Amino acid sequence: MRLDKFLCDCGYGTRSQVKQLVKKGRVTVNGAPCRQADLKIDEKNDRISVDGNECGYSQFVYYMFHKPAGCVCAVKDNVSRTVMEYLEKEDVKKDLFPVGRLDKDTEGLLLLTNDGALSHKLLSPKKHVPKTYYVKSKKALSKEDVKQLETGVDIGDEKKTLPASVEVLGQREIFLTISEGRFHQIKRMLFSVGNEVVYLKRVSMGGLHLDENLKPGEYRLLTGEEMERLC
Repeated sequence: MRLDKFLCDCGYGTRSQVKQLVKKGRVTVNGAPCRQADLKIDEKNDRISVDGNECGYSQFVYYMFHKPAGCVCAVKDNVSRTVMEYLEKEDVKKDLFPVGRLDKDTEGLLLLTNDGALSHKLLSPKKHVPKTYYVKSKKALSKEDVKQLETGVDIGDEKKTLPASVEVLGQREIFLTISEGRFHQIKRMLFSVGNEVVYLKRVSMGGLHLDENLKPGEYRLLTGEEMERLC
């Protein structure tokens, strides 16, 4: 395995970022400084350290991606640009996929990984993982509208939605937290109270919060602290 790929898998950044680590002499291989990012290493037997800290190899990667509007949450699509096309080629690991879906016109937090077990945990209906969205509505929500959303509304499915949490930010702005993942759920919930979503952005999922420094279309590896909150 190449040294730069190994460091990426260990969570030290994207391929371009870890190349800078190597270039600056912060990486050692078996105790000796190394400035060759494409060096072939034995990830099971060689000792790789960054700033004196030995690296632990992981087969899984976890990217926080700020999904922009206009792309679809898919690995491949014959019509629209996918979220995967925003990644640099060297950062695309085998079997990488988006966890869950956001509508094409919806922005915000999306997790990209190749960890199927974690994806199942986050998406399982039995887990009720909370997801918070910033919502701009066409009209102001009344107190009764908010009460209905928090109690559960009929969106045309067999069952009403589970109780949601609403934080009113302004006349037409709210944070809406749900613990389900039904098709177009937020839009259908607003429609059920006679309103309409004009802008939608997911800001958190479970214990993971969208990094405000990430611009739409940008991504980065999760930190150790974020992984602990997510798992």
